[in-house]
Amino acid sequence: MLELDGLRVATLEARMSGALAALIAKRGGVALCAPAVRESPMDCADDVAQLVDGLEGGAVDIAVFQTGVGARALFREADRQGRLGALTVGLNGVTTVCRGPKPTAALREAGVHIAVGVETPYTTRELIGALDGLALSGRRVVALQYGERNAELLAALGRRGAITRDICLYEWMMPEDAGKLRALVVELLGGRVDAIAFTSQVQIRHLYKVADEMGVARGPLSAALNSPRVIVAAVGPTCAAALDAVGVSVDSQPEYPKMGHMVKALAECAAARRGR
Repeated sequence: MLELDGLRVATLEARMSGALAALIAKRGGVALCAPAVRESPMDCADDVAQLVDGLEGGAVDIAVFQTGVGARALFREADRQGRLGALTVGLNGVTTVCRGPKPTAALREAGVHIAVGVETPYTTRELIGALDGLALSGRRVVALQYGERNAELLAALGRRGAITRDICLYEWMMPEDAGKLRALVVELLGGRVDAIAFTSQVQIRHLYKVADEMGVARGPLSAALNSPRVIVAAVGPTCAAALDAVGVSVDSQPEYPKMGHMVKALAECAAARRGR
């Protein structure tokens, strides 16, 4: 018997929804895909041009990469401007900091040396810890943001005396069609979901936002998620903290914040419950 054994597992992942559904199916579960986030590119042409100019002019000391999506968006825009070579050369002349395997892979594919890595589980806490080994006072730091500004990171850099500038290449938005997300709210309230897997904190905010628009208050939705029959899985501590903020307990969290590890931990949790 496969661990998930026909359990209906809701997922809110968008970009990797197919891969996540396949992982769930491989362990015997039925994925209920309700994408909760849309990554929308921003007009960043001027920001990228200024970054390349700064790298060429020696006006950047440290570049912080937080996501693979952001790194690849940067390289695409520089390529569109005919300045990819200049960007790559410039980045190889400064201290590059990578938060996790995805931006690391993107930089390696582009031929950019990575000076400082971040320890698992790759949260802002570990990122700030990695920066502790660098002299930051008076240094010029460019932080590539993800779907929203990481205010905690910018504040930490400011306290250390860094001269910071951030670049946002894309933003997190609600899906264009929230129909599946609304249907998921109905399924949760009706007790027809056995497990739910969260892979980013914004998914939680958007789920509750859609519920609110439907006239469903936070309390009933949190109560549905806290039902003894529902397994709540979080990919990592950032997701877990966001769930805790809305009063939802996490039942399963992997040691490493990756989708494959999350599904494995979820399956083990389901098997343990079935055994009890």
